[in-house]
Amino acid sequence: MTQTALRVIRDEHSALSAMLSSIPLLLAENRRKGREPDFDVLRAMLFYIDEFPERLHHRKETELLFPLLRQRNADCGEALDKLDRDHAAGERAIRALEHALLAYEMMGEARRGPFEDALTSYLEFYRAHMRLEEDVVLPAAQQVLTEADWQQLDAAFAQNRDPLTGHTPDQAYEQLFRRIVNSAPAPIGLG
Repeated sequence: MTQTALRVIRDEHSALSAMLSSIPLLLAENRRKGREPDFDVLRAMLFYIDEFPERLHHRKETELLFPLLRQRNADCGEALDKLDRDHAAGERAIRALEHALLAYEMMGEARRGPFEDALTSYLEFYRAHMRLEEDVVLPAAQQVLTEADWQQLDAAFAQNRDPLTGHTPDQAYEQLFRRIVNSAPAPIGLG
C-alpha cells in the first residue's frame, strides 16, 4: 500500500501548523518594532487557511476518508463525529477570525485584543483538531483500510495539493502564495 493520502494529510498539517505559528510571530515582531501589523499579509494568510485547509483538505477528509473509516472501524465513530463537527466549526471560526482582523485594521488598537484572543482560540482549536486526526484517525486508517480504499484516497488527495508543501500553485493562487512567502516570517516565508 502506498498510502500517499497519509503523507499528503501529514504534509498539509505541517504546512498549516507552520502558517498558524507564523501569524503570532508576525504580530510579535511588529509589536516589538512598534509598528502596526502588515494587514495585507495577515489577510493573505487567513485567506490561505480558508481556501486550502478549510475548503479542500477538510472536504476530502469528511467526504472520503471518514466514511471509509466508519465502514471499517466502528470504534472511530466518536472521534470522527468530533472531527466532522470541528470541520463545520472551523469554517465559521476562520470567518470570525477574518472579521476580527478586519475590525482591528479598520477600528484600530481597541480591536487588537479581540483579534489576538480570537487568534489564540483558533490556534488552540486547530492544533487539538490536528492532534486528534494524527493520533487516532490516521493510525486507525492504517490498520483497517483496504488496498482499494487507499487507491481511492491516494487519487483524491493527490489533487489540489497545497503549494506550501512544495507543489506548484494553481495559476489562480500563484500571486497569493508569492505574497505570503515573500512577506511572512519563517517558517512559512522569507520576510
